[in-house]
Amino acid sequence: QVQLVESGGGLVQAGGSLRLSCAASGSIFSINAMGWYRQPPGKQRELVASITSGGSTNYADSLKGRFTIARDNAKNTVYLQMSSLIPEDTAVYYCYANRRPGYYPNIVWGQGTQVTVST
Repeated sequence: QVQLVESGGGLVQAGGSLRLSCAASGSIFSINAMGWYRQPPGKQRELVASITSGGSTNYADSLKGRFTIARDNAKNTVYLQMSSLIPEDTAVYYCYANRRPGYYPNIVWGQGTQVTVST
């Protein structure tokens, strides 16, 4: 099994920065990719960014240039650096791990961390 623990959320003023962390434990070898989704109030969950075990990254088009995803394999941790934050970035941010074929559940989610951007 895989467990994910997120940290780093909070309240920040518009224009500020935050860094989210997601630490993975358990069957680390089964993880193929990790990343972040977010769910704004009253809206559906949406992809923010992902990173594979090889370091390839993918971002939501609207967030390119402001958000950066990185991973520290030695610490089994994925980071999301968010800058130039705007109120529309307010959401619950969820870390996820996509596991290799044959491992179940295939997708594991963290508990979520609230990010609130004030005007």
